[in-house]
Amino acid sequence: MAPEQRAIHSGFGPATTASEVLGGQELTGKIAIVTGGYSGIGVETTRALSEAGATVIVPVRTPEKAKANLAGIARVEFAPLDLLDPASIDRFASDFLKSGRPVHMLINSAGVMASPLARDARGYETQFSANHLGHFQLATKLWSALAKANGARVVAVSSRGHRFSGVDFDDPNFERRDYDKWKSYGQSKTANALFAIGLDRRGESSGIRAFSLHPGAIITDLVRHLTDDDFKSFGIARHADGSMDVSEESQRTFKTVRQGAATSIWCATSSQLDGMGGVYCEDCDIAEAVPESHTGPTGVSPWACDAVLAEKLWGLSEALTGSRLPA
Repeated sequence: MAPEQRAIHSGFGPATTASEVLGGQELTGKIAIVTGGYSGIGVETTRALSEAGATVIVPVRTPEKAKANLAGIARVEFAPLDLLDPASIDRFASDFLKSGRPVHMLINSAGVMASPLARDARGYETQFSANHLGHFQLATKLWSALAKANGARVVAVSSRGHRFSGVDFDDPNFERRDYDKWKSYGQSKTANALFAIGLDRRGESSGIRAFSLHPGAIITDLVRHLTDDDFKSFGIARHADGSMDVSEESQRTFKTVRQGAATSIWCATSSQLDGMGGVYCEDCDIAEAVPESHTGPTGVSPWACDAVLAEKLWGLSEALTGSRLPA
């Protein structure tokens, strides 16, 4: 049975920032791994955890960018990782496990959005591979370190974009159907939500709980693949010099990066979620389940909070990655 998608009325909301969620909480001695921790909302996620005392390991593909974006933030460690390269994921996990340290928080914040059709070395479509399969493999490889924490949380950064598509189990890598960048993105974000359900069911007995979330609409590096027409549909005019004008209506829907990181931090640290797991969250609260026909700005669609689909995705992910939890 899927966890109950019902708001707990946390007292927070869309304008809450990551530091406000923490509210002075002390994380000294905690170890966090934040994929994408040097870009977009990942930077603010890293900053907030560090300021609360945690040590943050940031996997990197571009070390120079990571060092520049995270300069001045304490207790940050870098390690090479490419989520599109299974050998790189295995090396990262193996090196971390050799340290003997636990993972108290694994926040899967890295991702790509609406990119042109591309494939990894295995032939898997890039958005599904980077956004879901890479994180699936990472979590399974780090399982013993998560269990060692005696209360770990795994946080999958999904998106309201999950509404664009469920997971196509017959052709997840667009080998037979025409590629659609938004359906691909939606599929990968639905996969993030289902992954949290599947992982939470398997991890609960070991003290490992999992959550997924929509961070909110934020303009970050994630928009780099969008066309001018895409921006126009969001009420944004992009100029030749890279500057943007956002309509008044759209301004009311966008969050700052500090606000965008808040729900990730809430899922990773809040005592309000003790004893819970597998739920999809937004605006620092549990999102309400909504029907397939729902067109409002909040809520999680049926295909992203279905325990049967979560199990089906888990099996598919094991088959595609060859990665399984330890017996």
